Amino acid sequence: MKRFFLLGVLCLLAAPATAQQCGGRFSGFVDQLRQEAVARGHDPSSANSFFANVRQDQKVLQADRRQGVFQMPFTDFARRLISSGRLNTGRAKAGQWDSVFDRIEREYGVSRGVLLAFWAFETDYGGFQGDFNTLNALVTLSHDCRRPQLFRPQVFAALKLYEQGAFDPNRTTGAWAGEIGMVQMLPQDILDNGVDGDGDGQVDLKRSAPDALLSGGKMLSHLGWRPGEPWLQEVSVPQTLDWSQTGLRTTKPATEWAALGVTPRHGQIAGNLPASIILPQGRKGPAFLAYPNFRVYFEWNQSFVYVLTAAYFANRLEGAPVFDAGNPEPGLSGEQMKQLQRKLDARGYDVGKIDGILGAGTRAAVQDVQQKLGLPADAWPTRALLNAL
Repeated sequence: MKRFFLLGVLCLLAAPATAQQCGGRFSGFVDQLRQEAVARGHDPSSANSFFANVRQDQKVLQADRRQGVFQMPFTDFARRLISSGRLNTGRAKAGQWDSVFDRIEREYGVSRGVLLAFWAFETDYGGFQGDFNTLNALVTLSHDCRRPQLFRPQVFAALKLYEQGAFDPNRTTGAWAGEIGMVQMLPQDILDNGVDGDGDGQVDLKRSAPDALLSGGKMLSHLGWRPGEPWLQEVSVPQTLDWSQTGLRTTKPATEWAALGVTPRHGQIAGNLPASIILPQGRKGPAFLAYPNFRVYFEWNQSFVYVLTAAYFANRLEGAPVFDAGNPEPGLSGEQMKQLQRKLDARGYDVGKIDGILGAGTRAAVQDVQQKLGLPADAWPTRALLNAL
């Protein structure tokens, strides 16, 4: 499955002040990129051949604007992505590449379930890695003025890979947002974290599972993964809990949560590790303890519902039970969520783009306004909240 959202650590290199940052005639924009590449020290003939056939891809722009899947609540999203087939394949892959996962755990401290989950969600274990021309995608998104600062550095990272013989501007393909390979890594991530896992002298993330998995493990380590620590744990929470203390903005030692009546559904509370209570669908839905490693997931992908589902699936692959869905109050439709975001924005809250997605900014605003209105501050927007506003 191709990546739904921009992944990876993005190297925000400063471009020359005279460079055209985005927009304008596409061919003129490409000429500016070529000139900037030479100014950065790349060989002119290399830059010319690299950019010779680049084209704007309207399908990339359409994919960038079509991310409504993130409007789904966690339970629906998780059930859509996690199937018995994916579980069984993941367990088979764990056995097939056992020595590789042993090496990842030994060198980077990343548990195998974590990488198996990414491998599954990103490309169905390598089965579909995306068929967008990568250079066209990166240049198209750099030219587009929505987030050029995110994609423009990746164009020059791809040029470095090209000069190393590891990128073909005409044939390298991947996801619409420019990620490449089985676990979908951006060019700068490949430069920084690519590992020749099978010892054949090259880093091939498209055809070599050892290369892809070890590179992914190294990247997570680079992003701050804490070796040997958990990332997410399903819990039961007492109905007497102070709901305003839930959410990623509040952390307490796990033992403090236990003293407040929070109990694990599987395994043991992780001692004094700092943790947050996550209620993806409010106080009546599923509940999780999120440990420091959970936050590293947001460096890989910034969608809350994707991150939570990937972290939960990693637990399932390592033996955790199916989560207790509870009986959450009905949420809002996409249009109702946009209406809520507009109301919150009018009250001065920073909810980001009005997109109908319950992201971190909207969650924080919902929890704050719930508390002010005397409603249970569990960060789950309902029709009652919308009416109250």
